[in-house]
Amino acid sequence: MPHDYGLGGVGFQPKHIDRKAIHTSLEERIKYLHDFLEFGSADIEALASGAKYIKQLIPAVVNLVYKKLLQYDITSRAFHTRTTANEDELEDDYLHEDTPQIQRRKMFLRWYLIRLCQDPTSMEFWRYLNKVGMMHSGQERMHALNIEYVHISVCMGYIQDIFLEALMSHPHLSLRRKIALVRAVNKILWIQNDLFAKWRVRDGEEYADEMSVYSFGSREGYLGDKKILGSSSGSSEEDDRSSIASGTTTAQSIAPSTAPSTHTTDSGRTAQSGSTKASACPFAEFSKAQSMETKIWAGKS
Repeated sequence: MPHDYGLGGVGFQPKHIDRKAIHTSLEERIKYLHDFLEFGSADIEALASGAKYIKQLIPAVVNLVYKKLLQYDITSRAFHTRTTANEDELEDDYLHEDTPQIQRRKMFLRWYLIRLCQDPTSMEFWRYLNKVGMMHSGQERMHALNIEYVHISVCMGYIQDIFLEALMSHPHLSLRRKIALVRAVNKILWIQNDLFAKWRVRDGEEYADEMSVYSFGSREGYLGDKKILGSSSGSSEEDDRSSIASGTTTAQSIAPSTAPSTHTTDSGRTAQSGSTKASACPFAEFSKAQSMETKIWAGKS
């Protein structure tokens, strides 16, 4: 019997999405993104209870991102020219991490990442993310900042990767909470990625004259007076402790032994088996060669 994948079978009617609305109204676009990504109360709770863990990561994330941006001339040059579209040779030396300009930019990135820990139930939260997208497209600024989308999207991917590794390797969080927090953070970052793309792609350009215009009124990097979401609940802490206590036993019970087994051949000699058996997973050898630990939590409790 064919499976309908939850679509309701005969007579099913898909949910209507107004194309013009998602191109001209930020609220409608956010509603659509939330609905499609199934961003809901579970994600909001995960972000609220996990905000303190995200904040612990922010200094490391900021340093890693700027080290990466300064690694390539096309992104490093933008700190001089405010655009990645200009490939003229610089008259000055490239900036490094300790220069005042880079320290200032690091401060803005810290503020931005802290803002991601605030209340996603407020439309002001999403307006801020939309403003960030607009600011990098060379629009609505006294001194335009024009960062082409390829650099923005790959930078968002890099930030996502750092959060994924760090949160999944947290020494105290339970697996359940790690998964919930990673899913919530990923949804936020993908919505931010869309709000970068919307200022770059030409989809819906026929509605350009009708697109919503917002008066943001705040300084770049301004956090507002929203309450930053707080610590995790007691039940979540208990779940984390029980997960840690049972982690070693569980791992031992589900992990296949890697020690070679022995058997006796017809000639009476002992032979080893298992150590050279091909794995069903094509990445098994790769994973053995990589450390499963991260140093990002070193020194953190």
